[in-house]
Amino acid sequence: MPTILGQNQYGKAENRVVKITRDGATHHIKDLNVSVALSGDMEEVHYSGSNANVLPTDTTKNTVFAFAKEYGIESAEQFGIHLARHFVTSQEPIHRARIRIEEYAWERIATSDANSKFIGADEVKHSFVRRGQEVRLTQITYDGEKWEVISGLKDLVVMNSTNSEFWGYVKDKYTTLQEAYDRILATEVSGRWRFNWTDDEQKMPHWEKSYEQTKKHMLQAFAETYSLSLQQTLYQMGARIINNRSEIDEVRFSLPNKHHFLVDLEPFGLKNDNEVYFAADRPYGLIEATVLRDGCEARIPVDLTNL
Repeated sequence: MPTILGQNQYGKAENRVVKITRDGATHHIKDLNVSVALSGDMEEVHYSGSNANVLPTDTTKNTVFAFAKEYGIESAEQFGIHLARHFVTSQEPIHRARIRIEEYAWERIATSDANSKFIGADEVKHSFVRRGQEVRLTQITYDGEKWEVISGLKDLVVMNSTNSEFWGYVKDKYTTLQEAYDRILATEVSGRWRFNWTDDEQKMPHWEKSYEQTKKHMLQAFAETYSLSLQQTLYQMGARIINNRSEIDEVRFSLPNKHHFLVDLEPFGLKNDNEVYFAADRPYGLIEATVLRDGCEARIPVDLTNL
């Protein structure tokens, strides 16, 4: 039975690059995990094994490290834009480049003040501790004409210890869950948001400020929503971002419900007044949805977990 080649891409995944910027005695760190995927006129390498149009994946790896030196890393988004533009414009067979980046944040270690017995300790500006709240994400796609920038985060664990209920749901003969009028709401946020910057004629967003403000609005919505369902909270988080960040047209969240169940303490003669909980690992409810600016189309892939 005849066959034809479908969608294909290749590149070097998970290039870990750490860039130290030395501003005198003050140092700055950017710590990225960069994955490159290229596509274009690649039929022959699949059909006959000819590598005439193939830029080696080792070269893409080297380019990541060289660009960290040549261009620096102002932001994950800006770095990805430099890489995508280079691969598409420098190699005729390559028509599309997709750059995915994870960024791991570091913060300075607070050192002793000037009155400390450790002379000069207050002047240390080169020591850091890995910040563990979340992993920052971005995906840059370029086809030689149009850009698509989708940024986001993962592994951000949040909790409301009250102001959450869950009741009035469908019940059948298999339903055992009791209605809750005061429960813990916790989740591990995986979110993506798509920018409406698509070509070089537009003013480029301030990537670092945009990320900080988007995360702020998302967390404020989580904290300030009296939740009757995780779906309601998800929608409020996305809507708050859309309403406050004009550069973003689409937000998608994947929110596992990190269940906390009240422990039955009656066998021990104790009353559990919403104080002691069992944090269940799995199984868990998984709530996913996209929130859009009115008039915009959804373009964030439903599944962005593959490299």
